[in-house]
Amino acid sequence: MSPTLELTQKTLTERGFRGFVPFRELPDSNVPTGHGIYVVIRPDRSPPSFLPTSSAGHLKGRDPSVTADKLSDAWVDGATVVYIGKAAGQDGLNQRLADYRRYGTGLLAGHWGGRYIWQLADSDELLVAWRPTTQDDGAGEAEQDLIDEFKELHGGVLPFANLRNNARKTRETDASLN
Repeated sequence: MSPTLELTQKTLTERGFRGFVPFRELPDSNVPTGHGIYVVIRPDRSPPSFLPTSSAGHLKGRDPSVTADKLSDAWVDGATVVYIGKAAGQDGLNQRLADYRRYGTGLLAGHWGGRYIWQLADSDELLVAWRPTTQDDGAGEAEQDLIDEFKELHGGVLPFANLRNNARKTRETDASLN
């Protein structure tokens, strides 16, 4: 797939993403229960303001808060996509996004990834969209394809709240593990 000029709500909608709702509206949004990928977008393109502490819950005693310098370093100017994630395994999209939403309100939930978004002063304005995939492996591949496209569009950097590249396995890397 050749990259577009930008990953926006319009281009993501054209690719089958649905929703585009604030986290607070997820419980009433008929999020599918199967596997898939999801994005968090920030429609406001102005430079962000960061909160000194995260609203997210502490997972296994770890504080999700980081310094404003670390957040500034991770920020990608001009990007609307701030996080790309997947729902695979036992957690379908509905459960994974419900966990992410609860985690952002300070409740315990198994969602450590994407935690930087909860230090954005306007995190309540972020929009969540999802796209179902047909199988577990499809979610991982689809997530990595979108991360790779984002990186190509933005000089090789990850989306703001993606802290690691979930690189796909190749035959070479699989062979080196044996």
